[in-house]
Amino acid sequence: MMPRLERHGDCAVLTLDRPAALNALSFAIIVAIGRLLDEVAASDARVLLVTGAGPKAFCAGADIKELQGRGLMDQKRGAELGQAVFAKLDGLPQASVALINGFAFGGGLELAMACTFRLATPGAKMGLPEIKLGLIPGYGGTQRLPRLVGPARALDMIMTGRTVTAPEAERIGLVNRIVEGDLLAAGLDFAAEFSAYGQVAQHLARQAVARSLDTPLQEGLRIEADLSTLAFQTADAVEGMAAFAAKRSAVFKDR
Repeated sequence: MMPRLERHGDCAVLTLDRPAALNALSFAIIVAIGRLLDEVAASDARVLLVTGAGPKAFCAGADIKELQGRGLMDQKRGAELGQAVFAKLDGLPQASVALINGFAFGGGLELAMACTFRLATPGAKMGLPEIKLGLIPGYGGTQRLPRLVGPARALDMIMTGRTVTAPEAERIGLVNRIVEGDLLAAGLDFAAEFSAYGQVAQHLARQAVARSLDTPLQEGLRIEADLSTLAFQTADAVEGMAAFAAKRSAVFKDR
């Protein structure tokens, strides 16, 4: 089944809906995810939550049967498709939260890593096992994992293909929090911690942090100064400072 998109208040919820196959990613599903991300980007949703249907898996990875017997250029186009869709997720105007219930392997973990934040259940298990198939990650795993956990830990995971438990994932920075109980409710609560703040400032903050990873410190500081100056020009900044001075709650309007 294709992924589905629902609304829960200010949050859009994208659910991978293929539980019988542990929500594995076929190429058709990846294309469908891209279309749904376009819908989210054009909507008034303030946060996107991404999760998997069923109790066993967020996403077990790529549909391996689809990968067999493909020519060189077909394999390259497949990798580029996954990378492009996950980059679209990474670049959404809204922040995104992966809700990792159960397994998140291969392309599933790469999908989660393209989100702004990751929450996991205590029993969640994560990994990039492609090396066990004679492969390497192809949907952004070799690039996003070292940015999250550092190159040494990333190489450890990628070159051994080992499984990481939720406590280890939290310790090394792969997930932000481990949450008990209803995962969707926990995701909505987590989103509420930042969704009321101005979207413009949040997007600028995400840009500043993302660009810091690819630039020397002095260049990163210049970028921060430029983006901080832009933030000061917004109506939300005027409202936020006025509300602080008046000792009242700010009412942000995303402009």
